[in-house]
Amino acid sequence: MIEIQLQNISKTYNPGLFKKKVEAVRDLSFDVRQGEVFGLIGPNGAGKSTTIRMLLGLIRPGGGTIQFRGQPLSLAEMQQHTGYLPENPYLYDHLNLRELLRFCGSTSGLNPATTAQRSDLLMSKLNLTEAQKRPLRTFSKGMLQRAGICFALLHDPSVVILDEPMSGLDPIGRKMVFDLVMELKGEGKTIFFCSHILNDVERLCDRIGLIHQGRLLRLFERQDFIQHEGVKVFLRLEGLSSDQQQQLQQLGGKIRADGGSFLLAVPEQNYHAINTYLEQQQLVVSGCRSEWASLEELFMQIIEEAA
Repeated sequence: MIEIQLQNISKTYNPGLFKKKVEAVRDLSFDVRQGEVFGLIGPNGAGKSTTIRMLLGLIRPGGGTIQFRGQPLSLAEMQQHTGYLPENPYLYDHLNLRELLRFCGSTSGLNPATTAQRSDLLMSKLNLTEAQKRPLRTFSKGMLQRAGICFALLHDPSVVILDEPMSGLDPIGRKMVFDLVMELKGEGKTIFFCSHILNDVERLCDRIGLIHQGRLLRLFERQDFIQHEGVKVFLRLEGLSSDQQQQLQQLGGKIRADGGSFLLAVPEQNYHAINTYLEQQQLVVSGCRSEWASLEELFMQIIEEAA
């Protein structure tokens, strides 16, 4: 089931008199499915945060449509079902964390008992219980980031939108957030997030959209970059014809373009047959590697091709 759908979204900013208009998002289309972790990645200025703001109804698109659970965003009650962590959360620094979450619960329509229960649960998961009575102005950047996540999740939303959730976190904090996102996914919640930390995106996401200059360049499925089970060798080949590619795939191999060459994943049980075919065809093996692809590698390759 599709939870969020964007169709041909565009957004142009007018920075002022005599200044060139900035086309932040151009003809952007993708969907987010219920219960999945969807990641949006791209270079700085690619349009990720603008896309999130349009999803939340904070700014209006210049063209295209956004739907939430089959309803136009203007008619859907998306904000009631959504928790949002901005890239740079602003929290009331004269309050302590307990007071902040009490305020959040009140504005979300939660009763005091539910607010207290949810606050205790989230502070415990994010290791903030001992700091709950400290003013937020005394929190480190990583602690503020975790406090912002508590704020976003307090009303138990079914859709969670996170903009750079790992920003400023040390390895322990990143592990806490990683475990929390996986727990939310296990509960059937939909998670949409942007991050520059591609290793985290690769580990967390079911699907990943890559945008550059406001356009969607590629939509990755997990099989595009995960290690293939039973495959112990990946060979780099030069000059494969379409017939040779087809034959290698029939023999059990998996092929993808890798720059000007090809990468061949050779399953252990098919190694002998594939090796025999390579010798018969006198195909050049220019190298080997231990992995199919990393998200960072695919990211750099696609951005370079687009440039």
